[in-house]
Amino acid sequence: MSESTNRKVLLVDGMAILFRAFYATSYTGYIRKTKAGLPTNAVYGFIQYFFDAINTFKPTHVICCWDMGSKTFRTEQFADYKGNRGEAPEELIPQFDLVKDVVESMGIQNIGIVGFEADDCLGTLATQLSSESEVYILTGDHDMLQLVSETVKVVIMKKGKLNYAVYDPAVLLEERQLTPTQVIDLKGFMGDTSDNYPGVKGIGEKTALKLILEYQSIEGVLLNLDKLPKGVRSKIEADLDMLHLSRDLATIRINVPVSCELSACSWHITKEAAEQKFEELEFGALVKILEGHPLREMDPFATV
Repeated sequence: MSESTNRKVLLVDGMAILFRAFYATSYTGYIRKTKAGLPTNAVYGFIQYFFDAINTFKPTHVICCWDMGSKTFRTEQFADYKGNRGEAPEELIPQFDLVKDVVESMGIQNIGIVGFEADDCLGTLATQLSSESEVYILTGDHDMLQLVSETVKVVIMKKGKLNYAVYDPAVLLEERQLTPTQVIDLKGFMGDTSDNYPGVKGIGEKTALKLILEYQSIEGVLLNLDKLPKGVRSKIEADLDMLHLSRDLATIRINVPVSCELSACSWHITKEAAEQKFEELEFGALVKILEGHPLREMDPFATV
């Protein structure tokens, strides 16, 4: 086995995991807080989810990626992009910075860039690092499926603890009948209600999938408009600009100005700093979760 296939990079979609942790632990109405009143439920849950994934996939390298504000190149292209989302819950807002502090205290790289989403950082890093390692992207976002390749797997967190769906091109094709590129073209036609862009008005997932399966791509559909039912053709012709814009909004960028050398993201815990941060946040019960992981002083890939 080559050295590169011994390297396994876990790229963590930090905000997706944090939101999941918040809602999984707050639905009863109880919010974990420190004695001083600082909400910590999402961070506490994030750590649990994070180490579940570490213990399951056993990476040699780890990076966490984050959104850096709501204004990105996508909101410049389409003002209503994600415009349907309300403010984050009041108890979650202080945990956005807090979770990054906790991640940093464990010796893990936090990466984000203003003007782009965490998705774009994940896509870029996956592209960069997959040439010299196996990459796993931990997320709850099915848009990430466009990033799967022979060396990039997308791990979708499902309901319940330790419940993952791991996608490579073969699994994606078997389960969804789609290639990674077709995941993007599907969104071009049907849009995305959660991200608030419309696609082609009147075309839903069922019709979009039928079009993609029959003609392979948006370009394939457009070359065969004369073969489509009149109603479908007229909808596409009336919304051509939005079709192309929606596909562009759905496309995760793989060339944004971020990078991380493997030597800087090896999975080794700065245990003393992490324990101190856990104690500070009254996470005493989680200190034991740090046991059994390599410490920062030992780095087998330091020369990479």
